[in-house]
Amino acid sequence: MLDDATPDRLEAIARYWRGLRSPPTSPDPRLTTQRRQRLRQMLRAVDARLERQTYRAIAIALFPNHKIDAASWAGDALRETTIRLARDGMKLVRGGYRDLLRRPRKS
Repeated sequence: MLDDATPDRLEAIARYWRGLRSPPTSPDPRLTTQRRQRLRQMLRAVDARLERQTYRAIAIALFPNHKIDAASWAGDALRETTIRLARDGMKLVRGGYRDLLRRPRKS
């Protein structure tokens, strides 16, 4: 019953308890603001891919302030970013979400 994930479980129980006693709780310190933003983008990319949207259409939705034209799309850095967001989002959907809040461990 006690394994390498025990500290993470204890932290989750403590956060849950604090949330019950005096909501709202503060954001989990194991996820940075940047990481939370990337997770949102990953899930949006997955939703769009499941709806058969192209990577270009996804990039236009995720990065509205960037000019994305068809002529330069193949070499655009946002293309690679969008593909990675969709790929990593699918890993989350397939069970990778379990690793989100694990703290890095020293071997």
